[in-house]
Amino acid sequence: MSAPWVGDVLKKIMMGALELANDAAQWSVDSSAIFKEFRGDGHDVENLNDISKLDLEKVDLTVGWLAAKYKGLLAAEGAVAGAVGLPGLAIDVPALILGCLRAVGEYATYYGFDVNNQKERIYALNVLSFASSPTDTAKAVAMAQLTKISGDIAKKATWKELEKSVFVKMVQEIAKQLGIRLTKSKLAQVVPAMGAVAGGGFNSYYVSKVCESAHNLYRERFIIEKSNN
Repeated sequence: MSAPWVGDVLKKIMMGALELANDAAQWSVDSSAIFKEFRGDGHDVENLNDISKLDLEKVDLTVGWLAAKYKGLLAAEGAVAGAVGLPGLAIDVPALILGCLRAVGEYATYYGFDVNNQKERIYALNVLSFASSPTDTAKAVAMAQLTKISGDIAKKATWKELEKSVFVKMVQEIAKQLGIRLTKSKLAQVVPAMGAVAGGGFNSYYVSKVCESAHNLYRERFIIEKSNN
């Protein structure tokens, strides 16, 4: 990543891939199905604003076992991709990133945040960055970014202001973390005999971290916004 020219090219490729994956993941989140689920639980929810009027405990109950759904799906995907060895990595890593970003988008929607908003998509990417941080120091940096972004969203900062302050640096850092850490963690998948176990196991572990981070961060924002209104 730090090599002259080559590193810059790799960063641009990863940045483009992350932006594309994030857009695709958030576009695929079906907010109408989530609203229907709330109504099935006895709540009059037709839009995101209706969610913000509910008590946190009621929202938590509707969220339910969302993490378990993604753990099961991505563990199965990782096992299948890992079973074919090295070629499976080319499918598995993008699928894992896409699935994790979609999970983040679903958590956002359940707690009343609009992932069709470009600023919220930046926040979603930084949730992934936080979950991927390997050290307490890195997590502290990612948390500071999350706090700044949520503050900018609340203050209705313009897209240009938000982009200028965090976007490029943040996506570069996520690209570095995911491009190196995920690939290293999945190297056991190059051996087909053990690839299914390694692929499924790591995917389950990683998506658990992402879901836990998303759950806690969006719950916190829900509480803060509710107290400010």
